[in-house]
Amino acid sequence: MIASRKIKQLLCGPVLAAVSVLSASAVQAQQAQPNQIGQFGDWTAYESGSDADRFCYLVSSPQKASLKNRRGDIFFLIWHRPNAGEFDVVQVDVGYTFKSDTEAEVIIGDKTWSLFTRDKNAWTYEGKDDGEVVEAMRKGRTMTVKGRSSRNNDTTDSYSLSGVTAGTNAINKACGR
Repeated sequence: MIASRKIKQLLCGPVLAAVSVLSASAVQAQQAQPNQIGQFGDWTAYESGSDADRFCYLVSSPQKASLKNRRGDIFFLIWHRPNAGEFDVVQVDVGYTFKSDTEAEVIIGDKTWSLFTRDKNAWTYEGKDDGEVVEAMRKGRTMTVKGRSSRNNDTTDSYSLSGVTAGTNAINKACGR
């Protein structure tokens, strides 16, 4: 698990560089302005880059977020980087720095996944978990993300999953999956 975690941390670096700031009103990529594919329920799909560096993602902000006025932008992503062979990668940005050596949790229905944290972001430990999370999102109605800040504050964010199926279909098509 630790080796997989280290590999994933290395792979996520380019994505963090590619996606600089996401908010309800704007999504801006560092290298290229993303193209909005469409709005699907509570989720928005984007694509950027050319064939060699194509990057597609689906993003949403929580419907409810604890301590929202003390946090930066909060969002959940599902992304594809076809050239790197990465599909259905899930990433969460909680709008604060996570407490060191803590995990985040994603809860959909009666299933919970633990995510490793780095700075303001969290990812699953194993690639198979990404696929399980995305499949549960496609079938579910709501998702909860829990974390603990570097200031020792616990947070709980609730996301609507309305539009995830159509949105993932759109990014699959845009990124040739």
